[in-house]
Amino acid sequence: MQSPDWSLVQYRTNDSEKTAVGALVGEKVVEGPPGTAGLTLLEVLQRWDVLAPALREWTPSAAPAVADARLAPPLTYPGKVVCAGANYWDHIAEMGIERPAALGEPFFFLKPPRTTVTGPGDPVPLPGYPGARVDWEAELAVVIGRPGRDIAPDQVPDHVAGYLAANDISARDRLKAALPVAEPFTFDWLGHKGQDGFCPLGPGLVPGWQVPDPQDLRIRLTVNGVVKQDSSTAQMMIPVHEVVAAASRLTRLEAGDVILTGTPAGCGVPRGEFLAVGDEVVVEIERIGRLHNTVVAS
Repeated sequence: MQSPDWSLVQYRTNDSEKTAVGALVGEKVVEGPPGTAGLTLLEVLQRWDVLAPALREWTPSAAPAVADARLAPPLTYPGKVVCAGANYWDHIAEMGIERPAALGEPFFFLKPPRTTVTGPGDPVPLPGYPGARVDWEAELAVVIGRPGRDIAPDQVPDHVAGYLAANDISARDRLKAALPVAEPFTFDWLGHKGQDGFCPLGPGLVPGWQVPDPQDLRIRLTVNGVVKQDSSTAQMMIPVHEVVAAASRLTRLEAGDVILTGTPAGCGVPRGEFLAVGDEVVVEIERIGRLHNTVVAS
């Protein structure tokens, strides 16, 4: 897969928990661009209109490398993680759903940012209760740079700072509550999608100008080296720009907000396959990068 030219990352050095902004060039972390010293990546995004022109002209390959850099979650923390469900034609086909004659608005749900968002190399904790059936979902994530509400689809590129790879970890056993308080409250979306560590993001934010067409990216996921998902963002039912526009009709999008755009075919649940302690999960998206996480006991 084609790798990004570079991406903006957060990193730590030595034993410090303090993060700094840098850039990932290949496998090397270099010092951040001018104007980012002392900032988090969220603060960079809050200044995106000012900093983006300089970033376009910056040459990260000429920046000094950072010794002993450890990648941290790229955003600490987005104000919102908005997720679009069932947004790939091949995914609804594997779920046995007939192709709809017409498309309405995307189906959205939220993940709690501060407790679900993790980064490259971070562990994914398997819930400790009996019968947990935890699944994977490789997704292209959009990161907002310029805030807005009721954004028209053709104006969405002006509001997008860039893209991340994401894994929408899902506890399939919690989708329906065993003992709902009443029939209308059968579905447990918080338990299904919002448990701790259920939103790995990374490895870094690829600026939008490096991604000429977000609807033409190969997206792939492996578990222990075995390919589970291998598709293209061309399979999206509702394109990226329309997903973002639809989200902005529901809530004002702020700088640093993250929008997951759905997953393709290849999830574990149709085959009865679920994650186990020790599993190595890798999401790869063309031009965006490679996100690796290991499943651990909680």
